[in-house]
Amino acid sequence: MVRIPKLKFDSGTLLLHPPPRGKAWIDYATWDDRVEKFRIPAIHYRELIETLQSNNINFIDEAKEFGPLELTLNFEMEPYPHQEEALLAWKQAQRQGVVVLPTAAGKTYLAQLAMSSTPRTTLVVVPTLDLMHQWYAQMEAAFPDVSVGLLGGGSRDKTPILIATYDSAAIHGETLGNRYGLLIFDECHHLPTDFYRTIAEYAIAPYRLGLTATVDRTDGRHQELDTLIGPVVYRKSPQELAGQALAKHEVIQIKVKLSQQEGERYQNAMNIRNQFLREANISLGSLKGWQLFVQASARSQPGRRAMLAHNEAKKIASGTDGKLRLLTELIWEHYPERMLIFTNDNATVYRISQELSLENTKLWSRLMCLMKG
Repeated sequence: MVRIPKLKFDSGTLLLHPPPRGKAWIDYATWDDRVEKFRIPAIHYRELIETLQSNNINFIDEAKEFGPLELTLNFEMEPYPHQEEALLAWKQAQRQGVVVLPTAAGKTYLAQLAMSSTPRTTLVVVPTLDLMHQWYAQMEAAFPDVSVGLLGGGSRDKTPILIATYDSAAIHGETLGNRYGLLIFDECHHLPTDFYRTIAEYAIAPYRLGLTATVDRTDGRHQELDTLIGPVVYRKSPQELAGQALAKHEVIQIKVKLSQQEGERYQNAMNIRNQFLREANISLGSLKGWQLFVQASARSQPGRRAMLAHNEAKKIASGTDGKLRLLTELIWEHYPERMLIFTNDNATVYRISQELSLENTKLWSRLMCLMKG
């Protein structure tokens, strides 16, 4: 009696057993002696399924828990030309890829259009709790007939449409990985880190959409998005949309270097972290490198010191004194104009308000500090 191969989801990976005939599928698999079965990274689910089907290999798919949804937008709003073009480009790329559009160009509505044209259970990943609640409100308004839930900030819903922070989605990646057919990454330039990338790697979702205004990363890891989500399928600059979908404006980039003291502190922190990683034989570039680092940091004093050093280096890089001095000059140069300051975290907001003593000046009424990941 011939046993039909079964494909199962197992904590962010796939198990295929018994092994099918032929070798077409073997490129995706490695043998796991612990369970005596072939194991395949979950991110290769779509390629594996297509390979098995194209080679007429009979199998049972027990990995997939996502399914179709009845999604109809609750309102009719004519998309801008760039939104229609971006949606078409994404569809032509087999519904995998990144769309680069400037802030306020309507990326959330583009996501809703993608969802309504790809009606599957959907996980939306966002960088902050504030954005999580904004997306939640917008999705509830757009799709009132479908349950929308939250993962993050104490919420742990299990709904057909789930809005999660990057932190929470990464922590629960091993259990979320087979529940959603469509992944949407807001501010997707955050994804290529050792911790966050597991959200994409542990997921079998065949459809993936990345949204960002700034796809390029200084460390070059934005190239990893090609594998994690798909290539850039559509891009419009602020200048191209100015006067149409966006108000006319000018973008000026000012680069700030670390001071000598900051550079020394940063390098010292990185040396402490990297020495521990070498001694512990942990590679942050591996699939579970970050999880191993977190576990090791909780088990020993050297591990904790290494994690503190890692956080210190990150803090130095994202909040240099030079940035604050430049910000001060810009504020006074444009005072008393209204202005928005976007930061990466709450700590930077508090630092700006405290060090500039905004609460004691007339600038406080002119300045609004918002978070944006």
